[in-house]
Amino acid sequence: MALRLYNTLPGKVEEFRSLAGNEVRMYACGPTVYDYGHIGNFRTFVAVDILRRFFRQSGYKVRHVMNITDVDDKIIHNSARDGVSVKQYTEKYEKAFLEDSATLNIEEPVLVHATGHIQEMVELVVALEKKGFAYRADDGSYYFRIARFPEYGKLSKKDFAGMEDGARVDLDEYDKDSARDFALWKAAKPGEAFWETSIGSGRPGWHIECSAMAMAELGETFDLHAGGEDLIFPHHENEIAQSEAKTGKPFVQFWFHARFLLVEGEKMSKSLGNFLTLRDLKLKGYKPSSIRLLLSSVPYRHQLNFTFDGLKQMSSNVDKLRNFQLRLTQAQLPPGASEEMQQLAREGVERMKSALDDDLNTAQAQAAILEMVRKANAAMDSGLAKKDDAPPLLSALERFDEIFAVLKDDDAPKMKATLDWAKSQNRSDISPELQETVGSQSVSHADIEKKIAAMEAARRTRNFPLSDAIRAELNAAGILVEITKDGIRWRRK
Repeated sequence: MALRLYNTLPGKVEEFRSLAGNEVRMYACGPTVYDYGHIGNFRTFVAVDILRRFFRQSGYKVRHVMNITDVDDKIIHNSARDGVSVKQYTEKYEKAFLEDSATLNIEEPVLVHATGHIQEMVELVVALEKKGFAYRADDGSYYFRIARFPEYGKLSKKDFAGMEDGARVDLDEYDKDSARDFALWKAAKPGEAFWETSIGSGRPGWHIECSAMAMAELGETFDLHAGGEDLIFPHHENEIAQSEAKTGKPFVQFWFHARFLLVEGEKMSKSLGNFLTLRDLKLKGYKPSSIRLLLSSVPYRHQLNFTFDGLKQMSSNVDKLRNFQLRLTQAQLPPGASEEMQQLAREGVERMKSALDDDLNTAQAQAAILEMVRKANAAMDSGLAKKDDAPPLLSALERFDEIFAVLKDDDAPKMKATLDWAKSQNRSDISPELQETVGSQSVSHADIEKKIAAMEAARRTRNFPLSDAIRAELNAAGILVEITKDGIRWRRK
């Protein structure tokens, strides 16, 4: 079964075929670095990361480009308010975004900065003016003439037949039902950052930034453009108009949009007190692995209800996966192979791939592997698993983790980085759970193994009080110990 994705442009699910054999050129709208990223943002970034990983697992060579919007209305306003340069203001939040992305195991794409492509934007404005799609206003700003582009609205499916010709809007973000000539280039204003260029002093409009950078990096027509659903109009609609007006060619083959999320059943907003950044969640003691698994637990086109109960369930699922992987590597299984177990591993991988091929159905993909784990654990408990069954089951877990990236037990050091940051910011909302998780990292692997060996020795001599005391000591240090028929296993909380 080939990969099928929902393409926003025609409004239907279509088979994905790249324009150049096994190469995929994809562009994703990245962050506007004026604040810390919230979990709605990261739901989209995780969805794009999973798509990229699945492309690669499916045999494609991927060139994934993402912009960093380091100049726009908000940034100009905030940097002026704080009395710092645009660069000084944005560097802090770009650094935080990249740290948060790495915390969620989001692979870093090719990063392009708006401020590094001013010349390409100017050249695009000049080309559009020559073709009659752009015009210069009295103040020196340039606007895109929407009436000259009859297909305007084809992505968002909005009918703009009655729009007022020549009405203009300067704001980067504006009313979702407004269709007005939008700013390509904004003339310099007192107190604002600007660039000296051949078309005058000023700065680019937000929409032209992505068109110029995407075409510079990926060509005039490329495979896939991704972003959150809030970008369909006006941002992506405007990208199509200005790009296709300039080239006369289709801009993008596939448009991939992820839905935003609810928090405990409500729209996320600061006024409701449910506006959550990734750092907020870690300060509450929630691990990056469980956050990533929850963000990918519902298919990208469906609304995710982000709940704390859901986070606890995802934490349990991560533990099941990691414990099963550890059990397979440590269990003393009898020689031979079981066809039932071999088939279980094959079916797990096949079901996962089939789900992801079906418009990236991450819910069914996760369910397929968790069901494999449940059945394999039951078989191992019953003595039905053999030594040669472990490799294919481990391989299935590896295939899963190539996409979902939650099996590596690296939560504690990531949480420590958050704790250090919180202390540097004098945050007062550091939870005991965060400190407990970080505390478990202070006990070395070697020391834990020594204590586990002492536990095993005590149990062999039936000195259970000593064994229990060591277990309690480890638990207090943030180390969970599990006693099984295959021996003693441990993991950090």
